[in-house]
Amino acid sequence: MDQNTDILQELRLKFGELTFTPQVTLDNVPTIWAPQEKVCDVLRFLKNEIPSPYRMLYDMTAIDERLRIHKAGHPNSDFTIVYHLLSFERNADIRIKTPLTGENPSLGSIVDIWQSANWYEREIWDLFGIRFEGHPHLRRILMPPTWEGHPLRKEHPARATELGPFELPEDKAEFLENALQFHPEEWGMKLGAEDTDFMFLNLGPQHPGTHGLLRIILALDGEEIADSALDIGYHHRGAEKMGERQSWHTFIPYTDRIDYLGGVMNNFAYVQAVEALAGINAPEKAQMIRIMMAEFFRIASHLVWYGTFAQDLGAMSPVFYMFNDRERVFDIVSAITGGRMHPAWFRIGGVSQDLPKGWDTLVKEFIDYFPARLAEYDKLVMQNRIFKARTQGVGAYSLDEAIDWGVTGPGLRACGLDWDFRKKRPYSGYDQIEFDVPTAQKGDSYDRAVVRVEELRQSLRIIEQCVKNMPAGPYKSDHPLTTPPRKERTMKDIETLITHFLSVSWGPVIPPGEACFRIEATKGANSYYLISDGNTMAYRVRIRTPSFAHLQMIPSITKGLTIADLIAILGSVDYVLADVDR
Repeated sequence: MDQNTDILQELRLKFGELTFTPQVTLDNVPTIWAPQEKVCDVLRFLKNEIPSPYRMLYDMTAIDERLRIHKAGHPNSDFTIVYHLLSFERNADIRIKTPLTGENPSLGSIVDIWQSANWYEREIWDLFGIRFEGHPHLRRILMPPTWEGHPLRKEHPARATELGPFELPEDKAEFLENALQFHPEEWGMKLGAEDTDFMFLNLGPQHPGTHGLLRIILALDGEEIADSALDIGYHHRGAEKMGERQSWHTFIPYTDRIDYLGGVMNNFAYVQAVEALAGINAPEKAQMIRIMMAEFFRIASHLVWYGTFAQDLGAMSPVFYMFNDRERVFDIVSAITGGRMHPAWFRIGGVSQDLPKGWDTLVKEFIDYFPARLAEYDKLVMQNRIFKARTQGVGAYSLDEAIDWGVTGPGLRACGLDWDFRKKRPYSGYDQIEFDVPTAQKGDSYDRAVVRVEELRQSLRIIEQCVKNMPAGPYKSDHPLTTPPRKERTMKDIETLITHFLSVSWGPVIPPGEACFRIEATKGANSYYLISDGNTMAYRVRIRTPSFAHLQMIPSITKGLTIADLIAILGSVDYVLADVDR
């Protein structure tokens, strides 16, 4: 109970005899159960009143507990709401849980405490059917408004083969068509101001400036944006549901498709969360390989952002140059992993295979080539007076606003806070590597670009150190739960062959427990919160993505601006819709 002692004392000092139940988890995050009737007061205390407060609602999700077997010491609950808070001053997290009972439970909303809770509560209502009393606009967010049921409940089918054949009779087609009609009041929008009626405009869901299938409903007062609402979910494909029906090993390729520009960066958080559950330590060489490949994908992702951001603002040439450099990165990635955008190359316990012969030559050539290109891009884009005029002072937010909205990564560092999980909580050997954390001060569209451009240089610096300091040794752990096991003896004795076959086809049986692992991904903080019930697949998979948190603040920072400004802001945020929708 040592991990919970200090915070428990602070809570009991404030709330007296109120009963808090601590829970030991495998990620060493203090995890405390709070009664349903007091949880809002507890959260308000942790954010506003406690010394060195937990200012950010890092994540919020739910668990359907009804089929869970290993619940020793947990309060009785049919569903659980999980609040994951982050304190920058303490460099610490806390996980608050509250138990709910009944088929259709409800709980008080915390939107008045954190603005970012708005979408999280809508997501929980949409996928679990848990209501939040006092929420300003509780409606579906990822599923269509006509969807029946709540997909992350255990009784909801996971596969199309579990559903009946699709039928579309005339009455259903008419019902679905009528549901598509736009009514501003259903989106929480006003029809006009005192002296004017608003014009409503759909931006997307096919507009190139939205970088994917995103619909933004704009209420316009002339050319000025008076209000806006975002319609997401077009890319939703049930990633968390799939994670709860795939084996621990076979879910790895699915993670690649979350931030589909981030490649193995998506594998990074997932495999480390599984390793925390299983007690696996990856070898030093595997850790260094992971860092190098993750930074290559950071460069590849940032090049896509860099080129398309410039294109959004009217500069056509940079996107072609930068995509050409991205191909150079993919040449290295494919030579090492055999894949390009989605190699699914990380494994539980290490990586898929050892580095091939000649890998270092390819990497060194890129290290020598890339700095001059970055200097050229500075002249083309960052020093361009039109680019500066379109981005400086546009879409700015303060550090307090960024924290309240759950902004992480370059968007947070653009406000002056040098918070980077690679530095603050080093993982996979990042503590052995020298690099700087770029920051800016104004928090506007230009400063967000400044931070990312410098991150390109720092990633190259990290890769160079990986080449120089790549250790010898195995590329995968010998732990029995590593998947798939190392193959040196697979063709030499039948026992090893059987073990290999079972580990690949069924997957390992991971001991019961809970763990969350966070990484500094390409767009901000990404994490996997995994619950094992002692089976070959996860009981609960929660994917916290940076883009989901970042996108919901768009209406706040675009109000009073123009559509041209909105396009600049969208480009500067650097989101991916699959990262939003999962």
